[in-house]
Formats: sequence, structure tokens, C-alpha cells
Amino acid sequence: PAPQVVLSRQYGSEGRFTFTSHTPGEHQICLHSNSTRMALFAGGKLRVHLDIQVGEHTNNYPEIAAKDKLTELQLRARQLLDQVEQIQKEQNYQRYREERFRMTSESTNQRVLWWSIAQTIILILTGIWQMRHLKSFFEAKKLV
Repeated sequence: PAPQVVLSRQYGSEGRFTFTSHTPGEHQICLHSNSTRMALFAGGKLRVHLDIQVGEHTNNYPEIAAKDKLTELQLRARQLLDQVEQIQKEQNYQRYREERFRMTSESTNQRVLWWSIAQTIILILTGIWQMRHLKSFFEAKKLV
């Protein structure tokens, strides 16, 4: 499928943004500079700091506690629930990867088996052809 632009921003010489993806899957980050003046002022260098956080580590728990008026115990319980959810997601992902790897392994094993059978058949047919050819050769030379 064609890439879908989820977020597009333009900044001057400095910029900062936070983005939370609500869809799982692969995401691509593209950065580019369309100004040659910026490169001249920076001495020909462009510095980019990229900090990517994934999972439950992205939650700002003090902010959540203040917004929802949670006690320390409620906040800790929420953190634990988020950690359990993250572990569950990781387990599901590992199960998916294991299933894909098993399918790849089975496919490879199947191909190796058929290739071995084909080689054996070719070897047997070549042996039969050689025996017939040699027998007719020796009969033509009247050695047998």
C-alpha cells in the first residue's frame, strides 16, 4: 500500500514536536531541509536530535495523576496495568514472529525434501541411461 502521511510539520532553524501514533505497525520518519541558508549559517552542518519512545514508557504519569486526580496507589496500579498490557503486546508479537518463522522453516524443509527427491531421481535415471549406453557400446564393439 502507498504510504499515508500522518503528520507533516515545517519549522524554522529549530523545532520540536510530540506525536502519538494510534495505529500499530511500521512507521517511517522522513526529515529534509529545503533551505540552503540554514546550512550556511550552521557552518555547513545540520544537527538533528531524534528521540523515539515506544510502549508504556511514553506515558507522563505525573501529568496523568494530576489530570485524573489519582492517589499514589491508584497511579502505581495504573502503571502496573500499563506494564502488563505492554508485556501482553510483546508476547503477542513474539507469538506472531514464531508462527511466521515456523511457516518459513516448514516451507524450506518442504523444498529441501523435494529437491533431494528430484536429485535422487535424476541420479537413478542417469545411472540407468549410462548402463544402457555402455551395454549397447560394448555390444557394438563385440566385447560382450
